[in-house]
Amino acid sequence: MYRQLAALGILSAAAFAALPGDASAQQIFKIVGPDGRITFSDRAPADPSAKASEAQVVNINSGPTNIAALPFELRQAAARYPVTLYTAPGCITCAQGRTLLTSRGIPFSERTISKPEDADALQRLTGANSVPVLTIGAQQLKGYSDSEWSQFLDAAGYPKTSQLPPSYVPAPASPLVALDQQSQPAAAPAQPTRPARPAAKPAEPPPDNPAGIQF
Repeated sequence: MYRQLAALGILSAAAFAALPGDASAQQIFKIVGPDGRITFSDRAPADPSAKASEAQVVNINSGPTNIAALPFELRQAAARYPVTLYTAPGCITCAQGRTLLTSRGIPFSERTISKPEDADALQRLTGANSVPVLTIGAQQLKGYSDSEWSQFLDAAGYPKTSQLPPSYVPAPASPLVALDQQSQPAAAPAQPTRPARPAAKPAEPPPDNPAGIQF
């Protein structure tokens, strides 16, 4: 319904504010199975032999953290409806979406999907298996559309033109899932190289067996 209203250009800020603010807040578990295989899920494992720990996955509503110095209007929008862009290396439409946000002066966080763990977490968080995905607060926009993204940003109260101060430095893009070193398979320790033993000198045949025949 909201998507249809946005397409008609009549989605108001009041309607946008009625969206649930915590609908996307999920806990993601990193599950290590008995065979060592790592998966991600929003539910704890039912198998008691599997080990689960909370994965270091960014929440959809995370948004940029350096918003304290922004102008009031922009700071209010960024605090209420933080923007996160999910991209992948070499994605042309992702680059187009990034350009739209940058040219409009939208403070946003960018999370990259470059590993199977990232793709798995994106599927759990947004239900999407492709990029780009844009989240504005709890609202998820899958696929790039200049008009649709702009309408939702307008409804969230973001200025139409950039109000970012010259000193604002956006945070660099980071992977969606930050795997700790313990989850990586440990490399087998190198075996020390033993010096080769010299070949044994063949024994001289006894005088009573000059041919050296062995039985």
